[in-house]
Amino acid sequence: MSPESSSSAEIQVSGYRPGDYEPFAERLRRLGLELKRAEALTLQVNVGLVCNQSCRHCHLDAGPNRFETMTAETVKQVAAYAERGNFRVIDITGGAPELHPNVTEIMERFSNLAATVVLRSNLTALDDGTARTLAETCRKNGVTIVASLPSLNSSQMEAQRGKGVLERSILTLRKLNGIGYGMPDSGLELNLVSNPTGAFLPAYQSQAEKKFRSDLERKWDIRFNNLYAFANVPLGRFRRWLIDSGNYETYMCKLASSFNPCTLQGVMCRTLVSVSWDGFLFDCDFNLGQGIHIGGRKTHLSEATAPPAPGASVAVSDHCYACTSGAGFT
Repeated sequence: MSPESSSSAEIQVSGYRPGDYEPFAERLRRLGLELKRAEALTLQVNVGLVCNQSCRHCHLDAGPNRFETMTAETVKQVAAYAERGNFRVIDITGGAPELHPNVTEIMERFSNLAATVVLRSNLTALDDGTARTLAETCRKNGVTIVASLPSLNSSQMEAQRGKGVLERSILTLRKLNGIGYGMPDSGLELNLVSNPTGAFLPAYQSQAEKKFRSDLERKWDIRFNNLYAFANVPLGRFRRWLIDSGNYETYMCKLASSFNPCTLQGVMCRTLVSVSWDGFLFDCDFNLGQGIHIGGRKTHLSEATAPPAPGASVAVSDHCYACTSGAGFT
């Protein structure tokens, strides 16, 4: 759903004061709305919290000092669950999934189980250590790469991700273009994800994509397929930063005042199942970060005979405002 088509349907709530936002579940009840599942199409697999960066906006607290990693046995169970569920998409995330010690084998195994396999990358890990050959593995298997690139401003990127990150990200994008990713008629899809570098809402997606495309082509001769602009989710390290900087209540009020009921039909949790590195099921990666299990019950994927049925309720909390404000998070 484009920001332009949905903005007219947004509910703008005036008179909010810090600490005065309405809890998300109560907002849905008051408006007579429910968040229910549709057919489960995507299996999102979080292979661990190890990352080469400690981004300020990370909702999972991933970083170099985390050691949670999906075991070979759990990978095997994920593959069996994917076969039972007949998912169309397998979406591999982390942390930095590129740093999983068996990422190449995981990629090749999952590529045989779904029509589309997605690798989520922070770009710097895609050219780091043992991950150097992963881009070529992605190319051989037709894997879609979804790369996080919050900003093209060096100082903003460094404030969020560390020194030299923009330069390393640009270098990786050029290498991906060099093997066909993002190039016309290559069939190799390269999508970017942009998010704000502070406690504010994202720009309109079409405007952000136009600027990124123009700047990347003009400055670095880089191509990509699509850009998605999303709000930061107030969990994990980003939540702590909001609290420490005195921005938490104000940010939550911004999200709540921009709630758009039209986004409920398109949010990813309706068609996605998220699996944690230790094999437990969640409605989405954000609920994973909050520890809110699918159906309100801690369920290991080895216990699940099938994905959740259409019509099942999605567990919600106040962080859901980040996915339903403005144009939403689909």
